[in-house]
Amino acid sequence: MGETVKVVAIVGSYRRGGVIDQVVDELLASAAAAGAEVEKLYLLDTHVEFCTNCRLCTQEPGRARGICPVADQMERVLDLVEGCQALVLASPTNFGSVTALMKRFVERLVCYAYWPWGVPAPKVRSREKPRRAVLIASSAAPAFMARLATPVLKTLKQSAELLGARSIGTIFVGLAAGQERQGAGKRALERARVLGRKLVTQS
Repeated sequence: MGETVKVVAIVGSYRRGGVIDQVVDELLASAAAAGAEVEKLYLLDTHVEFCTNCRLCTQEPGRARGICPVADQMERVLDLVEGCQALVLASPTNFGSVTALMKRFVERLVCYAYWPWGVPAPKVRSREKPRRAVLIASSAAPAFMARLATPVLKTLKQSAELLGARSIGTIFVGLAAGQERQGAGKRALERARVLGRKLVTQS
């Protein structure tokens, strides 16, 4: 019998029960039904401080992430990710990009880079991608326009790669701000179910 797959979802939404939450919950339910252990982490409830750009975490060489001097819950979050086999990164589009919650988390991923003083650009510590990832986003604009006009999926993909995950699929829900309490739509939820199973069964 194989090892149980652990799926961790990191949610950068400000609203519980909104479009992003609905899609993430559907995906996690599908993954759990396929035998996975699942965990959802709201960045809204997680103490993650701003990166101060001190770059202490980037100075020592090696494949392991650098140590950040900031005392918050970021180390716990990264330990959780490094202990999983599948990752979900989810954020609405706010002002043309991921939310400030997600951006604050993303900036702290600099610990996965080696960037000693005097070197003009950072170098990723490891390019191995042992994890699978699904990227989830939403926008008030039509999905095809938001994909082209915003960096949301690019930011989520780059973040997943830093966290050692390769994307196996995306879900982008467009026209997501028509009502105060809006449903994610049958198509997005069905895709979430498909990708939830795929996270567990694809090697």
